[in-house]
Amino acid sequence: MDMASTEAVISVTSVDSVTLEVADPTAAQHFYATAFGLGPQLRLRASEAPSVGFHGFTLSLTVSQPGTVDSLIDSALEAGATSLKPAARSFWGYGGVVRAPDGTVWKVATSAKKDTGPATREIDDLVLLLGVEDIVASRRFYVGRGLTVAKSFSRTYVEFAAGPGPVKLALYRRRALAKDAGVSPDGTGSHRIVIGGGAGPFTDPDGFAWEAASPAPAS
Repeated sequence: MDMASTEAVISVTSVDSVTLEVADPTAAQHFYATAFGLGPQLRLRASEAPSVGFHGFTLSLTVSQPGTVDSLIDSALEAGATSLKPAARSFWGYGGVVRAPDGTVWKVATSAKKDTGPATREIDDLVLLLGVEDIVASRRFYVGRGLTVAKSFSRTYVEFAAGPGPVKLALYRRRALAKDAGVSPDGTGSHRIVIGGGAGPFTDPDGFAWEAASPAPAS
């Protein structure tokens, strides 16, 4: 193994930012500020790269209780999002799925089934789920880059240990991820996302692009 490869392996320990490539960054910025109030972990970049159908990933906001799920989903819908799965209870908790005007699929969920206080706008975690064709190969790729597996369910799902970055990373079989989001798994063209963290640039087996993390732009 050469020195460049060694540096790549030891430096990818977390996801520091997610950059969405959108047609209109100004409109997208307004949507995300209004809908979710996300901070510098979510960035936007202008792009006209062709992309049709499912982009191959979803972003999830985990929160503390159902009332907060409803608050965030309602504000997203009012800001122009489209409902893919209305918020509802399930065996794992409570959540719903929306598609932002730029095409990104967002899930808002909680493991709690009852409210324990007033609804808030507080987000506990931002999770990036990549839809992959071969869980074993993708897991091997990311472990080889320095990430540590925290949870793994057969050949369906892998979650990596949270590092110092503000975004959690997980892998899901592409068809299972699309089903969970309520969309068709079909899609071609750009993923419309760039992941920031550690060494870069590089591209994973499913075409997801990474770049070296950079300081958040001044507000």
